[in-house]
Amino acid sequence: MIQTSYALGALAAMAGVTLGLRALPFLAARFLQHHPLVQRLGQFLPLAIMTLLLVHTLVGSARDNPHGPWAELAATACVLALQWVKRQPLLSILAGTTLYVVLRNGV
Repeated sequence: MIQTSYALGALAAMAGVTLGLRALPFLAARFLQHHPLVQRLGQFLPLAIMTLLLVHTLVGSARDNPHGPWAELAATACVLALQWVKRQPLLSILAGTTLYVVLRNGV
């Protein structure tokens, strides 16, 4: 059986590491916000992350769909077209999601 002092020590170490990891971005923010590399990453990473999430989701959903990737591709095309024309992210996401659900479920 584990000793109480060992368990408490391990819990304290885990709590300290967790607190440190959560506080570090806030403590380092004022030092890093003016650094050119951080500013460049702030411009590039959101698009890269969204692209990776989109590709991962499309590939995963298309593999599960017995009718092929057509619902995913049509919904993506709908979102891209609406975003290109209207520049309204909420409208684009809502229309693309609705089209995907309708095509996928045959509603």
